[in-house]
Amino acid sequence: MTKEFEKLTSSFENEAQPRASKAAKDAAMRAAMEAFEEKNQHQHQGNRVSNRLKGQGNKIFDLLTFSKWRKSMKLSYLLAGGTSIAVLTLAVANTGQFQELIKPNEPVSEPTVISKPDRNTKKNESGIAQTTIGTLKNTKSSSADKIVKVKPRATPGAVPRAVMTERTPQISQGLNDGAVKKDKRVRQPMNNYAPSVMAPSPVLNRVLPKMELKKRSVVGFAGHERDAMFPPSYSDNGRDKFSKIKTSPLNQVAKEPVSTFSIDVDTASYSFMRAAINQGVLPQKDAVRVEELINYFPYDYQGPDSKDVPFKANVTVVPTPWNTATKLIHIGIKGYEIKRAEKPKSNLVFLLDTSGSMNAPNKLPLLKNSFKLLLSTLSKDDTVSIVAYAGSAGVVLEPTKVKDKAKILAALDRLNAGGSTAGGQGIKLAYQLAQSNFDKKGINRVILATDGDFNVGVRNQDELKSFVERKRKSGVMLSVLGFGMGNYNDALMQTLAQNGNGNAAYIDSLSEARKVLVQEASSTLFTIAKDVKIQMEFNPQTVQSYRLIGYETRALKREDFNNDKVDAGDIGSGHTVTAIYEIVPVGSDGGLVDPLRYGSKDQVKKPAVSGEYGFLKIRYKLPKQNKSRLIEEPIKIDQALKSIKDAPISVRFSTAVAAFGQILRGGRYTRSFSYDDVIALAATAKGKDEFGYRAQFLNLVRLAKLAAGHSGDNN
Repeated sequence: MTKEFEKLTSSFENEAQPRASKAAKDAAMRAAMEAFEEKNQHQHQGNRVSNRLKGQGNKIFDLLTFSKWRKSMKLSYLLAGGTSIAVLTLAVANTGQFQELIKPNEPVSEPTVISKPDRNTKKNESGIAQTTIGTLKNTKSSSADKIVKVKPRATPGAVPRAVMTERTPQISQGLNDGAVKKDKRVRQPMNNYAPSVMAPSPVLNRVLPKMELKKRSVVGFAGHERDAMFPPSYSDNGRDKFSKIKTSPLNQVAKEPVSTFSIDVDTASYSFMRAAINQGVLPQKDAVRVEELINYFPYDYQGPDSKDVPFKANVTVVPTPWNTATKLIHIGIKGYEIKRAEKPKSNLVFLLDTSGSMNAPNKLPLLKNSFKLLLSTLSKDDTVSIVAYAGSAGVVLEPTKVKDKAKILAALDRLNAGGSTAGGQGIKLAYQLAQSNFDKKGINRVILATDGDFNVGVRNQDELKSFVERKRKSGVMLSVLGFGMGNYNDALMQTLAQNGNGNAAYIDSLSEARKVLVQEASSTLFTIAKDVKIQMEFNPQTVQSYRLIGYETRALKREDFNNDKVDAGDIGSGHTVTAIYEIVPVGSDGGLVDPLRYGSKDQVKKPAVSGEYGFLKIRYKLPKQNKSRLIEEPIKIDQALKSIKDAPISVRFSTAVAAFGQILRGGRYTRSFSYDDVIALAATAKGKDEFGYRAQFLNLVRLAKLAAGHSGDNN
């Protein structure tokens, strides 16, 4: 069969080219395309380079390579078109489309025979089967198959064709420093040739007239660059992951008089919600954590006088705007703001995701620009290290003083996206680097920036949680910054931040990066109180039932409040934290649960405490201490305001945000309160709005109303 095949190819060189009918050529080409698509239609868009190219770039190589055709269809099927096989072979042999440019003044190697690897041998890291253009394999299925290199016909002025092998070096993408990972399977003849520049081809234009291709420069063999046609950057949709949230229920004070939870200063949910609405869709309900929407905004609460008592509680009682029969107990906490001269040195490790899933404008490019903004807030004696992770983790920048800013910026600029996501390995390496440069008097923090797509190494959420829990005892904290949509793993990021004594934010724009990393840099980096817990005991003589708005993922057991071993949220310098309870006073007809006819045997009879709705307790630890302190304050009935209009601006605006968040989650308790009602309430409480956050919120509510109309939601 091999001799006959060689005789056939020889005849092509010596005889005039027969002309096939257009129908025969079209049938052969259509068959090849259909076979290729059928074979690859279920291929997963993985994390290796070739999979990220989504097949379009590979089609150009594979479609015009007989090694692929032989595997995907029978040769007899091609021959059914009469002389079509001859035309296609000559098109491949004569076109200059895929000619490799050899080094100047070097001779062309004579054709040789190279043993083909066994069929069970895996493809190279890139996953692309590289085969010689103009090379024919014999058609026998055997592990001893040979690759026959056909000497091209001499053409005056033509550039000699390079002989390519089946294996090529893996393209280096994780850290774009020009280094190339060696592949032991690369055949030596490949070393004699430089990468090519692909020229336009009428053959390609006829074969794939509708394929949208994009030119792009990548690091090629031996550090050279070549222009190649690639599809648009990696993208994914519908794989965002959020923890399931069950809305806090209405609790009967007679049965459950005490509510306990950990404070939360994260803001990731608000930014993700905004990104979704700006795309014309409502976020999924589990993406909406009402407390994070409320705490996104700075509020003008009264703060403490000194850092010895690091925060102060501001309590207000107002009528509920969505239910006239209930009241809101509004708790606002303001943290002590550290003066610039009091700020300790920082030992920061930037843990940056450079995997292929970060190859999008709103991911790695935005990430790099965001961290450049953060550098502008640090002092010259602060230390920065960079760890990047893709297929594996590595140190990009050893601990470097911020005064050597040019070196840090250069390290950031070298980052490029590619490969799988060894996030677990990256976290371990980042902690090791932070501990090796540990500053006992300073801030030691790892800042993880990722879309959360961990798929190599340690990736089990519980295992990562346990690792971070152990490491926080060493004094190294973990903050998380999320990027991108479609493949955003919020559930994992929340787990890491909550157990790493840090906070989580979502960066959807450079403006948001400025808010989180510049304007709020002190609250992001400098902790003034840790393990902050709130406990509210309601008076059964004055309160029939209650519910906590939000904080579903932060609920604690009653006994956890006094247990200093139980972790809770931290407050940073100048941070504001808001918590809102909705209560049903005794005697009100606004309760959703009817009172028991015969009372409750579980109710403990106590002398009535007149004049109080409840008793507020806040427990916290100073950053360098392990024993908690306690703040207590009664909630008096005479604190209640007669109208929401009488409430301070901060109370009115945060209440409007709370209503909006509940509506996005389905509006179980907001009744007929609408988007228009949210706008009306928030519009009365814009205040100074120095950075325009509140004006932006009003616009988001309007956009949400339109998106809800399109989806059939009438709220």
